[in-house]
Amino acid sequence: MLDRVMKFFITLTCAIIGAAGFHLASPLFVTYLNLEFFQADTGIFELTLASLVCILAGAVLGIVIGLLVSPFLIGRLGKFTSFVEKQLSKMPINDVIAGASGLAIGLIIANLLGSAFARIPLVGDYIPVIFSIVLGYLGIRITIKKRKEISGSFAFIPHVLKEILRSREHDKPEKEIPAVDAEKIPETPSQEENPPVERAKVNLVKLQEDKDKNYKLLDTNVIIDGRIADICKTGFLEGTLLIPVFVLEELQHIADSSDTLRRVRGRRGLDVLKKIRDENSGLEVEIMNVDFDDINEVDSKLVRLAQKLGGKIITNDFNLNKVAQLRGVSVLNINDLSNAVKPVVIPGETMRVQVVKDGKEPGQGVAYLDDGTMIVIENGHRYLSRTISVEVTSALQTSAGRMIFAKPR
Repeated sequence: MLDRVMKFFITLTCAIIGAAGFHLASPLFVTYLNLEFFQADTGIFELTLASLVCILAGAVLGIVIGLLVSPFLIGRLGKFTSFVEKQLSKMPINDVIAGASGLAIGLIIANLLGSAFARIPLVGDYIPVIFSIVLGYLGIRITIKKRKEISGSFAFIPHVLKEILRSREHDKPEKEIPAVDAEKIPETPSQEENPPVERAKVNLVKLQEDKDKNYKLLDTNVIIDGRIADICKTGFLEGTLLIPVFVLEELQHIADSSDTLRRVRGRRGLDVLKKIRDENSGLEVEIMNVDFDDINEVDSKLVRLAQKLGGKIITNDFNLNKVAQLRGVSVLNINDLSNAVKPVVIPGETMRVQVVKDGKEPGQGVAYLDDGTMIVIENGHRYLSRTISVEVTSALQTSAGRMIFAKPR
């Protein structure tokens, strides 16, 4: 049905263009024929017979051309709309809203500037069109790239509204309590059917007093890493696994990113959280709706929350590990755990490895164990893509990983 409607409008447009074009060419037609018969007035919109014949001929020719080219144009238009729909589906809704807002602002500015240049002879009619294209495109690109800064510049609005609502609540006069006869007072204290919901700060104070839950706070990086789900499944962790709401919001923001790699990482983190909650690992998983408005960085919020709760942070971020330790917060680094359970190698031990690439230093070769441990082989470049026996000379152990140095046997 839609194709028929599009075909009708394309054919109608071609007919109108053909009729208008042939009408403009009617004086040439009269000049060549030079017959008074064609110059007679038909009485239809003050048209001569030649003009009427030209209009009809142009309309018929336009209809024929429209019927011929409409399938091609409809196919191209369908592909274009599918492409636009596919691209929009990949974009987060924040980018779509920012782009639409930027387009509207750019067109408004183009309209204001175009009206000032419209009186220029010859080119005045085309300048507004050029302004609309250029400023509309710039508006889309700038708002999408600067959406974080733009949204941050309006971040004060919620705080202002909160302050206004709080000031109004304080200004309200307290309601007088009506006098009640002692006989009408029940002996047992009445309980409210719907107790008031406690604010996040009150819950935070209560949780600070309760140290028995033994909170383990999850960092964004360790959730995306995914190994925490397997560690929870083994039962080595105990206590309550805590996921702050600001960590969950950061994961959602990463999953909505326009960058493909960040979007995949964010969705992987959300899948890992779902896996942790669904699997029965003996751990209680809790999402805490607590935030710190005076802190912008997620890692700083996590350290502050761990300080107040007396909990431990589970992470694989080296920098967060150091900062948390400096601020007196216990850290469980899963990289340290992974390195601790790796097989210990001692100098003089031999192993079979495959040299996969060159090292940083000239002549070095690099191999990897099954657990991902990197082995730097002295003079291993000549054994590239070959499996050889090597002898361990030394090993370097850090929180970032383990590195083994060896030489060919």
